[in-house]
Amino acid sequence: MTATETGPAAPDTVPERGGPSFLRGKEIGVVGAVVVVFAVFALGNANFAGLSNLQTMGVDLAQYGLLALGVSFVIITGGIDLSVGSVVALSGVWSAWLNVHAGLPDLAAIAVTLVTGAAIGLMHGFSVTILGVPPFVTTLVTLVAARGAALALTQGFPIDGVGATFTSVAQYRIAAIPVPTLLFAGACVLAWFFLERTHVGRQLYAVGGNAEASRLAGIRTRRRVVLAYVVSSVLASAVGVLVTARLTVGQPSVATGWELNAIAAAVIGGISLSGGVGRVIGVAFGAVLLVCINSGLVILHVSPYYQQIVLGAVLAVAVVTDRLRARRSERHQS
Repeated sequence: MTATETGPAAPDTVPERGGPSFLRGKEIGVVGAVVVVFAVFALGNANFAGLSNLQTMGVDLAQYGLLALGVSFVIITGGIDLSVGSVVALSGVWSAWLNVHAGLPDLAAIAVTLVTGAAIGLMHGFSVTILGVPPFVTTLVTLVAARGAALALTQGFPIDGVGATFTSVAQYRIAAIPVPTLLFAGACVLAWFFLERTHVGRQLYAVGGNAEASRLAGIRTRRRVVLAYVVSSVLASAVGVLVTARLTVGQPSVATGWELNAIAAAVIGGISLSGGVGRVIGVAFGAVLLVCINSGLVILHVSPYYQQIVLGAVLAVAVVTDRLRARRSERHQS
């Protein structure tokens, strides 16, 4: 690594290395909300805390959590990724098409799908950094185009007959814990280590906190932004594979609106929409909170229409809280 790549990061935006505790202010609030929500739903219906429901919630957590992790990388750099839901749908049917119609072996189909996700992330990154197209517009185009590509690839019909590896990923348990849940836990550990224990990871915070200052400090800001979009799209593609494995078909209509759930989980977990702030542990518990709310409302037989209202309200609270945090931070710095 050259000297210019190891420039100083903005000190007010990078999480403290070797902080005094595992959980800090914002994360403690999210964990407390998870405990309260879990207790309320468990008291409302004993099945909520049953093993079968916990395993289902674990698989849901893997889907929403991986998306939230990827979106968090982009938001930390000061961007936004609205395409992840459509990338999930496209990746799901793409992996099934490669496996069933193109005849690729299961693992090869999955690998090609992940590489396709990386290509989508590269396209986003180059559009934002080279062409100067705003992240909102760039990823909004993919949101529409990827959904259309998923429908065009399947002509609107699901693709069935995927290989045994797909179904094994979704159905296999290790110590009663679903494999997708363990994959999410592993992704959290890797993301935490990268963002909080590596120089490049901490530079992502610096870029989100002040891109111009980071550039003047010698950080290659464009590369960091491109990296964030690649991580987001690859994780969305991985979720697409998990969804196909869970359904045993490539379904083009899945994951509609999941980008909002991912952004909500990230913001609830303490990721600032202004960039440069947030931790992986908060994102993980933000995803847990959303999954608890979703599952609890289903078990209590709340109408799906009201579920959307509740999730919208949670997102509104998270955004307002984020703005209040940003204003408080600005007052402290002035």
